[in-house]
Amino acid sequence: MPKPWNAGDIPPQHGRTFVVTGTGGLGFESALALAKAGGDVIIAGRDRAKGKDAVNRIKTITQNARVSFEVIDLANLTSVKAMASRLEEICPSIDVLINNAGVMTPPTRRTTDDGFELQFGTNYLAHFALTAHLLPLLQRAPRPRVVTLSSIAVKSAGVVIDFENLQAERSYKPMPAYAQSKLACLMFALELQRRSDAADWGIKSIAVHPGVSRTNLLHNAPGRYSMHGIMRSLLWFLFQPAAQGALPTLFAATSPDANNGSYYGPGRLWETRGYPKVAPIPMQALDLHIADQLWRISEELTGLRFGEHQALPQTSGFDDFEASMEG
Repeated sequence: MPKPWNAGDIPPQHGRTFVVTGTGGLGFESALALAKAGGDVIIAGRDRAKGKDAVNRIKTITQNARVSFEVIDLANLTSVKAMASRLEEICPSIDVLINNAGVMTPPTRRTTDDGFELQFGTNYLAHFALTAHLLPLLQRAPRPRVVTLSSIAVKSAGVVIDFENLQAERSYKPMPAYAQSKLACLMFALELQRRSDAADWGIKSIAVHPGVSRTNLLHNAPGRYSMHGIMRSLLWFLFQPAAQGALPTLFAATSPDANNGSYYGPGRLWETRGYPKVAPIPMQALDLHIADQLWRISEELTGLRFGEHQALPQTSGFDDFEASMEG
């Protein structure tokens, strides 16, 4: 990128529909910027009160913002399917899916409603499933994109997809489990592009990471008084604002210069902060055999196969969609 890219460089997004998982932090900032650019934004999250608050805040900041909220519990694959089914009823198409929401380093091993380790299930498997469910809607858009958030944590030494301990049942360490879930997200984004190219799905898949950003992720999962939470509170000045951390996501979602199958993150201080630039992909994320194995196991765990959905009917719920945006 010849010059620093920021939110002011987002092209007009009128007539484009975005689905963003996550009601706060990076998700909120992404939704706000996209609404400011004229996009139709659907914020998806578990907490109805937080979702309503996010929508109201965006509408207060941005006059005539077209933004709505949908309930999704990423720790429950039935909830993921239910939201996708609702979107099929009200959306003519989806231009961009942003797989953003996640949990980070709960101190003890927890599981989703489906029995998956919480971080692997929420951060990765739920977004794998959501993307599969929404593939038909994405394919009905003229230039669809899927943006999946990884993490700078995947650069840590020893981060691999441990198929022998995928659900951390043998041993659980919070940060390695988190890093594995985010490595899975990165590998999913790259493999989705390869499979889209091979099967002619027409999807532009891009991975991003936000560097080290000032969100509530460290407060919400390990806890405000954990080591990570205290660091987040006392050393806040080391964390860039969430709006800055959202820039790689926004670049990937909107810029005509964002390339298929690429990885973007902040460009300064070892990728911890700054404006978006191409990020180096860790070697383990480029292992095609592991990527294929992870994809196949993910299909088995979620019970989904990409590209096997029936085509959506040509009569769309455009009127319902318009009403949801205005309501």
